[in-house]
Amino acid sequence: MLIGVPTEIKTREYRVGMIPAGVTLLTQRGHQVLVQKGAGLGSGIVDEAYTRAGARICDSAEEIWARGEMIVKVKEPLEPEYTLMRAGQIVYTYFHLAAVPELARVLLDRGVAAMAYETIETDDGRLPLLQPMSAVAGRMAVQVGATFLEKERGGKGILLGGVAGTRRGRVAIIGGGVVGQNSARMAIGLGALVNVLDINPDTLSYLDDVYQGRINTLYSDPHTIEDSVSRADLVIGAVLVAGARAPRLVTEAMVKRMEPGSVIVDVAIDQGGCIETARPTTHDNPTYVVHGVVHYGVTNMPGAVAHTSTFALANATIRYALKIADAGLMPAALSEPALGRGINTLAGKCTHKAVAASLGLPYVPLQSAV
Repeated sequence: MLIGVPTEIKTREYRVGMIPAGVTLLTQRGHQVLVQKGAGLGSGIVDEAYTRAGARICDSAEEIWARGEMIVKVKEPLEPEYTLMRAGQIVYTYFHLAAVPELARVLLDRGVAAMAYETIETDDGRLPLLQPMSAVAGRMAVQVGATFLEKERGGKGILLGGVAGTRRGRVAIIGGGVVGQNSARMAIGLGALVNVLDINPDTLSYLDDVYQGRINTLYSDPHTIEDSVSRADLVIGAVLVAGARAPRLVTEAMVKRMEPGSVIVDVAIDQGGCIETARPTTHDNPTYVVHGVVHYGVTNMPGAVAHTSTFALANATIRYALKIADAGLMPAALSEPALGRGINTLAGKCTHKAVAASLGLPYVPLQSAV
């Protein structure tokens, strides 16, 4: 198979879809890899590293897209890339289609096979390609929140860990999954007072056991969310429903009750956000203020720590890329159900039930789409 790796074009997106080790694994199996010139520079990977691994460097994105049977990316295709996609082409990347219905229409109209990292799901419910970036985003959320709590950045001037004789910062984390757990770890490390809210009793029990009284675990319902949010200096939205739009659990009325200068970081913004007043932002203009509360809604947070993020993501994605390249898309998907769940669109049909429901599209089972 001929695999193409273009340069990411999202604002300040420095990650790249494949590292040289992945190129070596693919070329050793007889596949060809094309990498756009300079694609890895933002992650500290020079073109020569790719050529030594067996890749060919191409000058333009147009050549990568025109020749690649499978395109390996990090973020969803943006409008300048829409016309470069073609029928039958496999695009292997994060899509988060519930939040970008216009992209879903393009994929369907052009007959693209959209293999979404975020919906590749194992039989036990794990999301192995979302996990590494969720871990990065969860840890970053606390760093970002601590930064914007500084007075000169619009915050209330609270140091999350406090110092002797002062109160510590209060952090409310909505969701106890991978994002929430990594946020909790960072917030605890800074010395903050932490509430983690979730609807899964097993998750709450696990966190209680791990942190042994260093955090408060609370069952997530409208009352506990409102109480925790209203008291918090920093609120982190960490809710995920695979493939579906994130439920809006923090209402505008709750945000109004927060103290001016408090900060919200909605990590779920990729899937539409779990906070009613949140909207997507970019690394160029990461924040805005609603009801006196600073909102951060950057949709590609891990892109700011590109070296760490690229290697963590590529280490996870290469396993499935090899399966697709070796066997072909449908044989790979039918032999490994996790891969089948990753296919969001195929031959003009929406083949993921949650994505279809979120977008109001007819759902077609994978086996019936071809």
